[in-house]
Amino acid sequence: MNDYSFCNKSLPFSLRAKDLVDQMTLEEKALQLGNTAFGVARLGLLSYEWWSEALHGVSNVGPGTRFDKNIVPGATSFPTPILSAAAFNEKLWKTIGQVVSTEARAMFNLGMAGLTYWSPNINVVRDPRWGRAIETPGEDPYVVGRYAVNYVRGLQDVGGYENVDDLNSRPLKVSSCCKHYAAYDVDAWMQVDRYHFDARVSEQDMVETFLRPFEMCVKDGDVSSVMCSYNKINGVPACADNRLLSEKIRGEWDLHGYIVSDCDSIEVMLHGHKWLGDVPEDAISQALEAGLDLDCGSFYPNTAVSAVESGRVKEEEVDKALKNLYVVLMRLGFFDGSVGNYESLGKDDVCSKESIELAAQAAKEGIVLLKNNETLPLDLKKLKKIALVGPHANATDAMIGNYAGIPCHVVSPLDAFSQIVTVDYQMGCEDVHCRTERLIYQAAMAAKHADATIIFAGLDLSVEAESLDRTDLWLPGYQNQLISEVAASAAGPVVLVIFTAGGIDISAIHNNPKIAAIVWAGYPGEQGGNAVADVVFGNYNPGGRLPLTWYYGNYTDELPMTSMQLRPDDELGYPGRTYKFFNGSVVYPFGYGLSYTTFAYTLNSATRSYRTKLSSRQHCVAMNHTDEAIVRPCPAMRIDDLSCNDSIEFEIEVANTGKVDGPHVLLVYSVPPAGLLFAPAKQVVGFERVFVPAGGSVKTSFSLNICKSLSVVKNSGYIVLPSGEHTIVVGDGEQSISFPVQVIYE
Repeated sequence: MNDYSFCNKSLPFSLRAKDLVDQMTLEEKALQLGNTAFGVARLGLLSYEWWSEALHGVSNVGPGTRFDKNIVPGATSFPTPILSAAAFNEKLWKTIGQVVSTEARAMFNLGMAGLTYWSPNINVVRDPRWGRAIETPGEDPYVVGRYAVNYVRGLQDVGGYENVDDLNSRPLKVSSCCKHYAAYDVDAWMQVDRYHFDARVSEQDMVETFLRPFEMCVKDGDVSSVMCSYNKINGVPACADNRLLSEKIRGEWDLHGYIVSDCDSIEVMLHGHKWLGDVPEDAISQALEAGLDLDCGSFYPNTAVSAVESGRVKEEEVDKALKNLYVVLMRLGFFDGSVGNYESLGKDDVCSKESIELAAQAAKEGIVLLKNNETLPLDLKKLKKIALVGPHANATDAMIGNYAGIPCHVVSPLDAFSQIVTVDYQMGCEDVHCRTERLIYQAAMAAKHADATIIFAGLDLSVEAESLDRTDLWLPGYQNQLISEVAASAAGPVVLVIFTAGGIDISAIHNNPKIAAIVWAGYPGEQGGNAVADVVFGNYNPGGRLPLTWYYGNYTDELPMTSMQLRPDDELGYPGRTYKFFNGSVVYPFGYGLSYTTFAYTLNSATRSYRTKLSSRQHCVAMNHTDEAIVRPCPAMRIDDLSCNDSIEFEIEVANTGKVDGPHVLLVYSVPPAGLLFAPAKQVVGFERVFVPAGGSVKTSFSLNICKSLSVVKNSGYIVLPSGEHTIVVGDGEQSISFPVQVIYE
């Protein structure tokens, strides 16, 4: 082996990868281009399975990772991303990534896992019906992007090597992958599925919403892989779009890594989209030349040789793809051993006490209090017996969600509450579909004879999941009847706990005076039961905020899921999408969440203007305005034509004006100047989670880049900074505080 240059540790990875590829025959090269790389025995090159998953813990979805009761029986299962996102805690997101990668490395050492993990899912939830909302950080592209950056950094970063000069040689703890690129959020709705869907998207929406989290993931997270999606975008399959892959990801954003297809995407391109009437060799040529390095599937390995021999693709394209792949494996230490001394990790580093405690903490931080008529937290001294009812009262697998492995130890709500107080458990429904009424009476009787009642309701993967979009926003079957009859019979206070990812219309339940409190717990992972119990009994003061808007049920009647545009369309009666553009009333807004205490803000200092003198080479950009708007001599400038080095600096003091210590999330929005047509109503530009003791206060400083925080996207796709009075708003509703920022061009 010493005779091979690719084994020479003194050479750069790029030269070593080239040497390895140059020594392969075309047939050998082809066999390395699928997720199962076969290796080359004569070169000492081992086989490798690229496909492993780590969405919210090491998963056994994908052939690269497995569990064994005698070696590694399970791994820590954290809350699904939609609940972790609700914590609005960047440090938490990164720490989860660090723990997951430690367990992944330990499992790799034990021969049970790979080093390349196709996570996280950072698609923006454009429509509440999307079945994969459970996997995502929500509807705001900035929040999704920050989640991506932190989780990726947690998975990948090796201490001391976060910002080396040559990022293509930066060591990796494990390799992360941001997916599914791009404009992917229709799985199976009505007669439309992801294998045939053509997402018709404006450049404005692409730049502003669908591409932004991926740009942040690549530029700020330095992710080592991006996965392209099944769907077409404006007529072109995502995995065959040179503009989106080579030009954008690898060129403009400077990806240091590889691009992989969603599994069997080339087959989907060929047989689902029937792209250009291709034969297999044509499809491979399109994908390789677009910049797709790795096929999750077998089309590349089976057809690359004939594609080259028939002249449809240059062997150079194959070489380029393989070099991108092997550089990543070299950065992971697959050839030389890891840089971070990870070889010492083993079985004791999986499912550690600290990891399980972090899973519980993450669930508690994400839980959102939606209603509280001075009922929560419940006083244990006044409770001899509680009724625990509903299809999720003894939830186990439902709490774990999808893309999960085998949890270390699942604690159901029934397990947790039974350790604290005497429980009368009644299902109320056979499952979440609640197709009959036959179990409701027993649940109502339990509530009648209990000091308090907690109802666990919601959805599960049989309602919202990959390849399963919803057609409505209601609780299934007789769940509403279960809740109302139990509440009517209850002798004591009634608390509703909801397990769901996407929003549901529970407005009638919220308005029911017999329902004293409502808690949203997402899908809280293996420690979900303990987390909910800690919130209900006041061991933890909830501080989570909704990462999704919860719409009324008639929202689904107003626009089809296949309509990709986010802005309202008055002619079609479309009300718009997400908090940035929706123009109607909602059940709960994005960012909503209550606490057991109260908070007040004070603005201590703030930057209130940005003034710049333009040169003759800088040209103003016209904007669309309403008739009432003030039209300035220079309406806007493209941010590419500005230095963008200035920041908005301000300090907020958060006072806890109640009697309970607690966390608090500050959401910072920017509001564009009045009168700009097609601009968002507001957009998140920053957030911070702080802990404030009762009666105390904390000061938090923000520094917001002027261009990133105040810019808007024109319908042409230009990102511009409008002149005029912008507004920075901290918080929502009556609690919020704001100040103007003048942008002046001279």
